[in-house]
Amino acid sequence: MRHYEDIVVGSKSSFGNYEVTREEVIEFARKFDPQPFHLDDEAAAQTHFGRLSASGWHTGAMAMRMMVDNMTANRQAGLGSPGIDELQWLKPVHPGDRLRIESEVLSKRRSQSRPEMGMFKARTTVLNQHDVAVMTMVSTGMIRVRNPEIAGG
Repeated sequence: MRHYEDIVVGSKSSFGNYEVTREEVIEFARKFDPQPFHLDDEAAAQTHFGRLSASGWHTGAMAMRMMVDNMTANRQAGLGSPGIDELQWLKPVHPGDRLRIESEVLSKRRSQSRPEMGMFKARTTVLNQHDVAVMTMVSTGMIRVRNPEIAGG
């Protein structure tokens, strides 16, 4: 299982394979972001998107699914996240797109108040099948320290 001690600043990883479906784009939009260009082909054609496009929040949810699948497959002692520092939707995501992730660890530190926990900052880039970045975010992850009694871990 991967712990704080195993995280290397500067390390990069690639993972994920998520196919965006028309049905899922519309279902998500109906529930959470019911703007016409997420719901209707004709309405979307009249916008700068040109065709039906996923909500940016849906893109974030698809990225989260790929991240959790990766953490599960590669067993990580994750403890959640206190939040996202930056989030950018760079290009629209359309039905039929196939998404994947590239991630880079930017920094890490031990928690001052909780010796059993470490934190790391990572840049996550979501790319489509053409290797075009559609979303980026910088977030902080919390992860269990394997040996909390060792200062600095």
